[in-house]
Amino acid sequence: MDNLNNLMQGFEDVIAPMNLLLALIGVLVGTAVGVLPGIGPAMTVALLLPITYGMEPVQAFIMFAGIFYGGMYGGSTTSILLNTPGESSSVVTAIEGNKMAKSGRAAQALATAAIGSFVAGTIATLLLVLVTPVVVDFAVSLGAPDYFALMLLSFIAVTSVLGASRIRGLISLLLGLTIGLVGIDTVSGQQRLTLGVPQLADGIDVVVVAVGIFAVGEALWVAAHLRRKPVEVIPVGRPWMGKKDWKRSWKPWLRGTAFGFPFGALPAGGAEIPTFLSYATEKRLTKHPEEFGKGAIEGVAGPEAANNASAAGTLVPMLAIGLPTNATAAVMLAAFQSYGIQPGPLLFEREASLVWVLIASLFVGNLMLLLLNLPLAPAWAKLLQIPRPYLYAGILFFASMGAYAVNAQPLDLFLLLLLGLLGFAMRRFGLPVLPLIIGVILGPRAELQGRRSLQLSGGELSGLVGGPVSYAVYTVIVLVLVWPLVRRFVVRPRTSPA
Repeated sequence: MDNLNNLMQGFEDVIAPMNLLLALIGVLVGTAVGVLPGIGPAMTVALLLPITYGMEPVQAFIMFAGIFYGGMYGGSTTSILLNTPGESSSVVTAIEGNKMAKSGRAAQALATAAIGSFVAGTIATLLLVLVTPVVVDFAVSLGAPDYFALMLLSFIAVTSVLGASRIRGLISLLLGLTIGLVGIDTVSGQQRLTLGVPQLADGIDVVVVAVGIFAVGEALWVAAHLRRKPVEVIPVGRPWMGKKDWKRSWKPWLRGTAFGFPFGALPAGGAEIPTFLSYATEKRLTKHPEEFGKGAIEGVAGPEAANNASAAGTLVPMLAIGLPTNATAAVMLAAFQSYGIQPGPLLFEREASLVWVLIASLFVGNLMLLLLNLPLAPAWAKLLQIPRPYLYAGILFFASMGAYAVNAQPLDLFLLLLLGLLGFAMRRFGLPVLPLIIGVILGPRAELQGRRSLQLSGGELSGLVGGPVSYAVYTVIVLVLVWPLVRRFVVRPRTSPA
């Protein structure tokens, strides 16, 4: 009850006319910058952080909340329209969202993303208010074996759900794990797969990988087919979601929220695992399996809700224990520290008014984002009516700019081209892209948690099994591996006619 009273006090501060104007400016600017190809929420927040300097802390964080959610929505817009995710958590949205856009349903994809973002963001922010102490206690209780088991589940699921062939999914995953190995071994300190290039000692940034595989690979693929196919304008389609779209979207919104918030609140969670698990779940539960891979609206609604719920969930460990779990949270932590505020267990006691203003402004910014972008969905969708040579030239320009801005080193542009050629080859030979991205993101994390588990157990394999969470996850892994055999040799013979 005290938390709700504090939240109401936060709303009183936010609804002042000047503060509402700052929230609106934050949403507008965050969306505008986030829509640029190759620039994700983290980079959006980092680029716009200087405009909050010189403000009072309360006003700065009100604008910051708008920038935070605006950048999240902008990233989903580029994923859907241009197949160019600005960060790893938007990768899953691009799978079905871009297919919907190419089939003339861009406005519906943008609308379900906007509404799903609002629903998930609102529920997750409310959970942030209500269950922060409980979630933090649970997150701290998880050990290295539990995290390793969760990441292993993602690897198993990604090769068994995506693509027409499990072998191709496994090949793509191995490519991603290989790219993820580039850099310095955290235990021995030895360089791995760096080929003697000092700049590769820190590894290849996942933004460079995602932009190269998706944006540059897509641009090269389109360029290779321009002479064979006439340049055609992609139709925008109906501007609003129909009754059938609403019926197919509301359950994925809720399921995506249920996946996203707990993972976002874990100290080693993030948005990648829940967005993928949401996609895999929707693909299993859908009544329209033939549409997946061709533009299923559930494949946009669920992952986008999971992404935004996870974004709100990342504020739990950042505010409560001072631990940023992704790049966006790290930039926000830097913003706190620039005002001399240190997130941690004492934050809610020492800076209670500021924290509750920030949380209240998340609600306000989320609502503004819906009211602003839902009517603009048809306008954003008309970006697809730009002739493809000009459109993809712009994509390559902004993708190169976004990749270079990550580390400000020319080598990233060379890597971007190499990864673009790899993305082109994967499209040519039918390899799914997502397993590669999952391998790049989670490979180093899985290695770290697996090694940590083995070190704690003195090298015994039993150390990879921790508490009840890891037991439950390993049970799910066994079911995922065994079920295709059971369905093939047990279920089908029984159901087939004599």
